[in-house]
Amino acid sequence: MILVTGGAGFIGANFVLDWLAQGDEPVLNLDKLTYAGNRENLASLDGDARHTFVHGDIGDSALVADLLARHQPRAVINFAAESHVDRSIHGPEAFIQTNVVGTLRLLEAVRAYWGGLNADAQAAFRFLHVSTDEVYGSLAPTDPAFTEDHVFEPNSPYSASKAASDHLVRAWHHTYGLPVLTTNCSNNYGPYHFPEKLIPLMIVNALAGKPLPIYGDGQQVRDWLYVKDHCSAIRRVLEAGRVGETYNVGGWNEKPNLDIVHTVCGLLDELRPRADGQSYSGQITYVKDRPGHDRRYAIDARKLERELGWKPAETFDTGIRKTVQWYLANPEWVAHVQSGAYRDWVQTQYAGASA
Repeated sequence: MILVTGGAGFIGANFVLDWLAQGDEPVLNLDKLTYAGNRENLASLDGDARHTFVHGDIGDSALVADLLARHQPRAVINFAAESHVDRSIHGPEAFIQTNVVGTLRLLEAVRAYWGGLNADAQAAFRFLHVSTDEVYGSLAPTDPAFTEDHVFEPNSPYSASKAASDHLVRAWHHTYGLPVLTTNCSNNYGPYHFPEKLIPLMIVNALAGKPLPIYGDGQQVRDWLYVKDHCSAIRRVLEAGRVGETYNVGGWNEKPNLDIVHTVCGLLDELRPRADGQSYSGQITYVKDRPGHDRRYAIDARKLERELGWKPAETFDTGIRKTVQWYLANPEWVAHVQSGAYRDWVQTQYAGASA
């Protein structure tokens, strides 16, 4: 049995689905079901005895302690996090509560549980913390990519809260001996991605005939990682990663945001052409850049390849095609996640004059 926190969100749900597709070890799934957590992501597991879902918060120490005591997991994989930079700018406190205080309480509950295990179970146990490349800050165009030794220089409330959580995980290993692993990933994309992030937002808006909002000049560079590749990396780190170590997970796909949007438009032109025969790229609109927008992220994932033999299976071309095809094939999922609150958020975030 493993305990997955945040397992109804984008990456967490993909991980749970992939885990149970790869084998029969049961998953206990704890998720708070905030706006980005969606039980519908896990609909294919309804009635599957290998999957137990619990609606709850990692910050609820009594609940977490009870789940650990009753289910006796051999590992905890922590995906639970507030993760949207724009939302963190408008409301940073929720990010501190979940990503910092929540991680602290989870660590303490896990430490108490781990301390009560026998020696063999203690040695086999792992706490795997899933984090982001944004903790490292921003890179200049010619800077080498982030390695695991890069100094933390977070620039948004979101990345600062994740950096704090990474430091807590490290400290609980060095102070208390808790057997931890940390992964720092680049930008994920793929199925079940909540449509406030760049790629799903562009797909959803394009199909709805709405503007495709691009911050600033659109030349912000990110490394793009197909979510199922990320899941395979986490499985590999859980299986064979060295206790106390950090592993960067990247897709070796550095691309400017504007190029990403043009690629999405090109695929939609091919797979779901506009009725008027024009390209979806005509819907691109430039909007005022967000505060403190990091210019470039890039992940050096050679340590993960060198030590554990992991490499991404997808190129960006294969991954983005699969992603667009998934959204075209799942319009009901898209419609259900687009609540009134979500529509209000997008309108507020991208309102304003063109840049």
